[in-house]
Formats: sequence, structure tokens, C-alpha cells
Amino acid sequence: MSNSGNRGWALIGPLTVILWIAGIFLVTYKAPGDHASGSDVLAWYRAHTLTIVLGGWLFMLGSLGFVTFVSGLRLRLAEAAGQASQLPGLALVGAAMAGAFGMLTAAVDVAGGIDKNEIGPTTALAFHHAVDIFFVCAELAAILPLAAVAIVAWRTRVLPRWWAVLSGFVAIVLVVGPIGWAAVIFGLPIWTLGTSLFVLLGSRPRVRAAAATA
Repeated sequence: MSNSGNRGWALIGPLTVILWIAGIFLVTYKAPGDHASGSDVLAWYRAHTLTIVLGGWLFMLGSLGFVTFVSGLRLRLAEAAGQASQLPGLALVGAAMAGAFGMLTAAVDVAGGIDKNEIGPTTALAFHHAVDIFFVCAELAAILPLAAVAIVAWRTRVLPRWWAVLSGFVAIVLVVGPIGWAAVIFGLPIWTLGTSLFVLLGSRPRVRAAAATA
């Protein structure tokens, strides 16, 4: 059965977004401010261990869900663009990188919560600020799947062309460091949810000839 006929995998998209939202809500619950001291961070790890660990775990599962979702989408893109196209594979590679860095973004605070009694304020502060390192990496990695989908969707209309334009716009915002965070926090979940809905509603790829004539 072709991937276009079997769309069940697209349900992973909404599940991914739910896991992300729940995870962020829990892991940031009563989190210390940007300029908090190491003692403040350590106190937060000790007072809210359960919500930090649970929230981080849910967020990491959501990151795995994102990779799984794009893996299913890759097959759909390959059907539309042709097996010779490198773009579907590039989308999956980028999603895998973004998913891995997304997991690490949450994992550092999870580690702080787990090891709260074995670390001091300095280590706690280092753990908490390491979130920024992995977040930036996830931000850049997410450019690949969104840009690849934008190009394939524009050429083949496997997704609506206006959605291809929106995907490309979000990818461009991700490139711009000072505002790229907004594309990760808002743009990526909306893109994941929207793309999954288009697939579930039965958007069909055009014939491959459309790609050659576009």
C-alpha cells in the first residue's frame, strides 16, 4: 500500500504537539528567571523535581514523535518528488537532528532534577543555562525539514502552495538568530499540526510531471 493511502502515521503530528505543550508547561512551572543564581536554580530542582522530570520526559517523547512524523512525511514527499530527489531524505536528517537537540534541551534540566542532591549551585546553574546551547542547535536543524517540505510542496503540490510558502517563511525566520526562537516555540508546533491535518484530510500529490514543469 502506498504511503499516500495510509495516513495513520500523520496522527503522530498532533500527539507530538500535545506532548511538547504539556512538557513545556510542566518543566517551566515556577522556573527561576533568566538572571537567577545557582542557589535559586538548585532550590528549584529540589522543590519541583517531579514536574521537571515529568515535563522533560514528555517533551523528549514529543521530540521523538517529531522525528517519527517527518519519517512518515518523507515517504509522502518521495512519492511526489521522485526517488531521485534528495529533499525528502534531507528533511528526515534535519528532523532527526532537531529531535536530538530538542531532547537534550529538556534533558539538562531533567538531569538537574535527578541529581539535585549530588550537585552544587554552580553545576545547577551550568545545567540550566546549557538549555540555550541545545535550543539554538535545534533551531538551526529545524530549517532543513521545513525548507525541504516547502520546496517539494511548491513543486509538486503534495501540500497546498500557500502552505509551502508558510513553511518557507518559518524556515527563513529560523535562520534569523534574534527571532528564530519564536519560530521554534510557535512556528514549529503550528507547522507540525497543520501539515498533519493536510495529510489526514487527504491532500493528494500531483503527478511527478508537475515537478518538471513547475
